[in-house]
Amino acid sequence: MLDRVLSPRRARRFQRLLRNGKLTLLCLVLTVIVLRANLGAGKFGTPEKDLDEIRETFSYIRRRAEPRRVLEEAKTEQKSGGSTESGSNNYAEFDITKILKDEDDGVQEFKRDPSQSYSLGPKISDWDQQRAEWLKRNPGFPNFIAENKPRVLLVTGSSPKPCENPVGDHYLLKSIKNKIDYCRVHGIEIFYNMALLDAEMAGFWAKLPLIRKLLLSHPEVEFLWWMDSDAMFTDMAFEVPWERYKDHNFVMHGWNEMVYDQKNWIGLNTGSFLLRNCQWSLDILDTWAPMGPKGKVRDDAGKLLTRELKGRPVFEADDQSAVVYILATQREKWGDKVYLENAYYLHGYWGILVDRYEEMIENYHPGLGDHRWPLVTHFVGCKPCGKFGDYPVERCLKQMDRAFNFGDNQILQMYGFTHKSLASRRVRRTRNETSNPLEVRDDLGLLHPAFKAVKVSSP
Repeated sequence: MLDRVLSPRRARRFQRLLRNGKLTLLCLVLTVIVLRANLGAGKFGTPEKDLDEIRETFSYIRRRAEPRRVLEEAKTEQKSGGSTESGSNNYAEFDITKILKDEDDGVQEFKRDPSQSYSLGPKISDWDQQRAEWLKRNPGFPNFIAENKPRVLLVTGSSPKPCENPVGDHYLLKSIKNKIDYCRVHGIEIFYNMALLDAEMAGFWAKLPLIRKLLLSHPEVEFLWWMDSDAMFTDMAFEVPWERYKDHNFVMHGWNEMVYDQKNWIGLNTGSFLLRNCQWSLDILDTWAPMGPKGKVRDDAGKLLTRELKGRPVFEADDQSAVVYILATQREKWGDKVYLENAYYLHGYWGILVDRYEEMIENYHPGLGDHRWPLVTHFVGCKPCGKFGDYPVERCLKQMDRAFNFGDNQILQMYGFTHKSLASRRVRRTRNETSNPLEVRDDLGLLHPAFKAVKVSSP
């Protein structure tokens, strides 16, 4: 019939269109059936309800896709050179200097009169009286926490900026973890500083303004223990013989002959020392500090120290050489209250100790503190936070790992573990678990030392 009305060509096109329409209609019906089967017929099974559910389903799909679309657009914008607030997600590629710029708030910092000698602060002459009155008014904060056990604050710190090499901050973390462990088992408080309190006293001298501030802010503290960031405790069981220093205010590792007779610039070490909270200590800080301001003062003082002290190289004044000079030239004023300790290692040079750790483990035990089992191992010259040190980097880092593990083993043993070797980060179990854990012996006495026990008075 169509052939009579239309030309053969048009008739074939019409028939093809009709077949396609039937097929499309069939697909639509099948689609509705499938959607109905998956989505349900609705509460009443009405077409209206079906359509509502279909709309909600497609709306949910769009909502789920929206965050992905936003992220893809953000990535596209970054690739095309557009700026976004978040920037790259790759920490390794990020330029840390972008967030380390000091803010200039327009406040003019106080400038010291260069004609006046440097001082750490206003002169204080009656600190012993002020402190005694404070302790009397605050009996809940005694300066001794047990008999012959003074309240001690260990102070250490590092630069406010990240280390100049990628691994340095990791070793700073190990070092502070080591100090926290020792302080925890010996009832010592700890203060970690990352702020430069006085820009003039940068470098060697940054500790002095901090020490003075802490002494004055914590009258309850009897001794402040300064320790460099590159020093580690390697005898966790050794208790400092506090009774030995009852008549002394300043305790450093050193030798009387080298300081007073030879004026040797390495006759003592200021990387780890004890300073009593008293007027005498404030006075020696006031005498010590004027050599520290950077610039001409420090350079001139360095020339004086090199000229007066045995074996000292030519470089700017450092805090250690300054103490040697003060004690050697003013022994009658300061010497009676200074204790140069060498019976144990308040400071132990790493170069003569670390390779002997296995020998120490085989022949000795913790708690000795001396050359047989050193209290402190100090990595003088390694400078792990800087770009360059005085020794090969590989040697320093390997030996620092050994020292950390040597000390850490004494902590882990309390819990039944030890490092597989002094060179390994991995640990192994050293004792089996038990159903009576409170019967396990604490061989080193570190879990519950006597001074931590609360004294209960009888009624």
